[in-house]
Amino acid sequence: MTDRPLDTDVLIVGAGPAGVLLAYELALAGVRTTVVERSLEPLWCRGYNLNARSLDLLARRGLAAELIAEGHQVPNVPATGISRPLPLAGAHTDHPFSLGIPQTRVEEVLAARAVELGATVLRGREVRAIAQDADSVTATVHNGQFDTQLTARYLVGCDGGRSVVRKSAGIAFPGTDASFFALLGDVECDLPYGISAGPDGRTVFVIPRPGYVRVIVREQDPPPAKDTPVTLELLQSQVSEVLGRRTELRAPRWLTRFGDAARLAERFREGRVLLAGDAAHIHPPAGAIGVNVALDDAFNLGWKLAATVHGSAPKTLLDTYHDERHATGAALLSNQRALVLLNEPASPLADLVQQVAAHPAGNRALTEILTGLDTCYLPGEHRWLGRLAPDLALSTADGETTLATLLHPGRPVLLDLTAGQAFSSWSASVTVVSATCRAYRDIRALLLRPDGHIAWLSTSVADDAGLADALHRWVIP
Repeated sequence: MTDRPLDTDVLIVGAGPAGVLLAYELALAGVRTTVVERSLEPLWCRGYNLNARSLDLLARRGLAAELIAEGHQVPNVPATGISRPLPLAGAHTDHPFSLGIPQTRVEEVLAARAVELGATVLRGREVRAIAQDADSVTATVHNGQFDTQLTARYLVGCDGGRSVVRKSAGIAFPGTDASFFALLGDVECDLPYGISAGPDGRTVFVIPRPGYVRVIVREQDPPPAKDTPVTLELLQSQVSEVLGRRTELRAPRWLTRFGDAARLAERFREGRVLLAGDAAHIHPPAGAIGVNVALDDAFNLGWKLAATVHGSAPKTLLDTYHDERHATGAALLSNQRALVLLNEPASPLADLVQQVAAHPAGNRALTEILTGLDTCYLPGEHRWLGRLAPDLALSTADGETTLATLLHPGRPVLLDLTAGQAFSSWSASVTVVSATCRAYRDIRALLLRPDGHIAWLSTSVADDAGLADALHRWVIP
């Protein structure tokens, strides 16, 4: 046992989307939280898409509206390799659109909200090593001049694909190396938006951005190392070669390369150390999913870690983070690899997927799979069990409200829809809200986890069979 006093309850390494949302969730629950970030300033915007599931989750904390007001709504799912649009209309979501908004802005908003609740964000701090014992985790942190140490009850690595936290914790990162690389440049040019094909079928992707475009082209000759600098001249030559004509690119904002490497951490928890976001999984960016899966990890972990810190969690609650998100990560990697294959010239898989997408049911299924709207943590007899509950319109004794509003405090809720307080006997263990819902009169009661997923459901008046087991699994220590 260390004799060093705790500097914080939870130390988060990395102020990307996973790190700042996790900080918000923990601070909301009254957990002392510190975020350390290596860079002094936010990096150039890597992502520009919040999908429908992310918006649904953020709405459960009242965090979506501000972002939606700033972003640009697109009614389809961005998925390279699928030429047919994948509309979100009719999908199981409260937000049937993708939101074009810079990742940096999302991070800024979430970090500000976390700080308002009491979280501390320290920039210019690089974690170089960690060590843990039975009671705490100590990180060696370099502040640009010398090393210091920070000790916490738990430490969460949100520090990217080359995570120092993951490596220091001894967590393996199995998967596949990149088989090809693509160049990405935020530039100005005269190419049309969308896909431009050259004479031999190779393509260039052009994505609109405010005041510039993002150009993506497959690199024909693999670089000697992934970190080999990308120049405007290199991007220019590759685009011109693919299109078979000279195409001028101007005013570069950001130039980089990425590959199709796909890796998934062997485990998301090692004692008092946990992983989220790119530290837990890396994948090709074909489905514009990176920011979104990072937010999903944080939303799943936050309430579980907070309850564990407070000593109010069931014994196995924190272990369910790995169980649920590792399985989701494996499915994500499989989906992203499939999208990469769709871009292969004359791919029979692409032809098959286009046929599936031509059918309304197939189109909807692809949409929900690629956005994570099909996420189900606890499959059961009822179609809603384990899924994110829809944002039901509710009538209570205090007036009209919504299911999402009930979840803003970040606590579990037993929603009694019998209008007779049939489940009030459980009020000592969980927040019980009595309400009526006109849209779904067959649902009598729901046990909602703080992340909005349904842990238990009843379709019979005053029938609480299985409720006690669900409460002891998710709520009662």
